[in-house]
Amino acid sequence: MPNIHSSISFGLVNIPVLLNPIVKNNDATFNQLHKKCKHRISYLKYCPHCNMEVKASEIIKGYQYEKGEYVEFTPKELQDLKPESEGEIVIISFVPLKEIDPSYFEKSYLLNTEKKSRAYHLFAKALEKTNLVGICKTVLHNKFYYALLRFYESNIILTTLYFEDEMNLNQNKETVKIEPKELELAIALIQNLKGHFEPEKYKDEYQIKIQDAIEDKLNGRKIKKSKKSPKKEVTDLMKALEKSLKK
Repeated sequence: MPNIHSSISFGLVNIPVLLNPIVKNNDATFNQLHKKCKHRISYLKYCPHCNMEVKASEIIKGYQYEKGEYVEFTPKELQDLKPESEGEIVIISFVPLKEIDPSYFEKSYLLNTEKKSRAYHLFAKALEKTNLVGICKTVLHNKFYYALLRFYESNIILTTLYFEDEMNLNQNKETVKIEPKELELAIALIQNLKGHFEPEKYKDEYQIKIQDAIEDKLNGRKIKKSKKSPKKEVTDLMKALEKSLKK
């Protein structure tokens, strides 16, 4: 994916930046084939009312406000509605990162510059020293976002945020009596599994099996079936905790 040109704006400071998506999709992609002839399935844009295939130039956008009733928009009308922050990252506030629940994080981009930028590195250092993140607004891929800017290893990362009305954080207010011994065993089990975050150790086991299966098929070998351990229903929580701790 090509770099996205933008700029960080706060106060009278403007810092040109390039946005690069941090995450890349490594999933194996499959095409749909016709079982009979093994050729790829194609999808046509089709109007059932006119009983005909429709060209891209003949398609407009419409919002359905009632069943079967649409209000139409031209590309220019939609373009005119875009916020002023398109092509710009406008900072509106600085807050502690711990105040933002990770559930709000959507997609992250690494921000860098085409040329060595003193302003960029000064801003990154200021974020590091204040231990704050910048809340900002921007437009990416024709969509308006609020996002956060944070320091990471001499760089700045932008992470888009979900809106409050997109979240479904229904709180479970049910009260359950917890026995002290149960809590003690649960804490002991957690402490026993305590470690450090080492992302290089976490591999996509399913995709590895998919790739192995592709190699097996290409070389005429039989696919190895994954072994699944039977799961037992927990009937005695104390016994389950004690057995887990022993393991």
